Amino acid sequence: MAIMTKLGLAPGRPSEQKAAALKSLSDMKAVMVRVNFELDEVEHLKLKIYAAKSRRSISDILRELIEKEIPS
Repeated sequence: MAIMTKLGLAPGRPSEQKAAALKSLSDMKAVMVRVNFELDEVEHLKLKIYAAKSRRSISDILRELIEKEIPS
């Protein structure tokens, strides 16, 4: 919330200024945050096997999927 306030974001309709602030926020890649969610054992095993076969980390795979599937 503090980052959004610093960028001048507040509830309401998006304006050009807010769009520019959102773009600058999306360009900030240096700050990492931890995301925690649950999978059932089978899903987790499938993900681990896929990661091992592709020689990538689970984090890298999930980041790639987010970049690919969620529009900016």
